[in-house]
Amino acid sequence: MIQNLEKKMKLAFAVSLGSFVTSLLIVGTVCAFAFRFAEAQRKKIYVIDHSVPLLVAQTGQRVNRTVEYKAHVNLFHLLFFTLPPDDAHIKHNIAKAMYLVDASGLAQYNNLKEKGYYNQILASSAVLTIRTDSVQVDARRHFRYYATQRIERESSVLKRQLITEGDLQEVPRTENNPHGLLIKNWKTIVNKDLAYAEKKTF
Repeated sequence: MIQNLEKKMKLAFAVSLGSFVTSLLIVGTVCAFAFRFAEAQRKKIYVIDHSVPLLVAQTGQRVNRTVEYKAHVNLFHLLFFTLPPDDAHIKHNIAKAMYLVDASGLAQYNNLKEKGYYNQILASSAVLTIRTDSVQVDARRHFRYYATQRIERESSVLKRQLITEGDLQEVPRTENNPHGLLIKNWKTIVNKDLAYAEKKTF
């Protein structure tokens, strides 16, 4: 009788313990699922576009970092090489470009300035624009930039091939440097004429 009672007590204890452990596993699984669901919902953001709510997904900083590398390089070159015959505008663009590059960019700017490059633009009323052909960035964050530069003067149009290279360094993001990158060791490796055409005069 006593042994039978002990067996029943042991069985009841085992069932209770099993039920408790199972309950803990179920509660843990439900909590983990709820946490993941909440995190996924938190990444969904609604953006209002002309009074129309649009659902967008939030992504991590590293997901599109390669795109940001290329965008940073492109932005710097557009600022540095887009030069209208307007001294204030040139200085404004160069000042913005200097936030994106280290001392190597300032050295190139000072070199061009000493050679009278910017004065020649103003004197000839030249308009310099640049078209990005491609930007290549490798795993070491070393980039090579390919572009075509157009120099339009009153009597002629000159097209030049431009290739530069340098390295990218991660830095904190700021209002003046939204990509959080700094171009280092920047240099021009190709800068040659492609085509020259005289403008027709009537």
